[in-house]
Amino acid sequence: MRRRDTELSSLFKRLYEDNVLGRITNEQFRMLSADYNDEQNSLKERIPQTMKRIEKLQASIANVSRFVEKAKRYTEIPELTGELLNLFIERIEVGEREERYSRTAEQKIVIHYRDIGVLGAFAEEAQKIAV
Repeated sequence: MRRRDTELSSLFKRLYEDNVLGRITNEQFRMLSADYNDEQNSLKERIPQTMKRIEKLQASIANVSRFVEKAKRYTEIPELTGELLNLFIERIEVGEREERYSRTAEQKIVIHYRDIGVLGAFAEEAQKIAV
């Protein structure tokens, strides 16, 4: 997108020179310059959004790498200890029971892992709640 933005600036300069030198008509100049301006304005809006998305993806990759490095240290976990919980889990959210005062009523439990967030079926739901 940045490259195309630079190309559009160069094209617009050449188009202007062609108009001044009489190689193209004023009507052609207006039509082409309007198209180039529209495309360039669209790019100027999309470039920052795309950059934010790229930064977010890079941060996500770094987080996953950190999690994998931690996990490599513990290839076999015979017992779940407090140290392991603190190392891998950021927080655990326990939802309300569907039926009050019932011991068998279902509850939603969402586990937020350190560095990578929520995994599995609740990931999308947890993101909706966070937003």
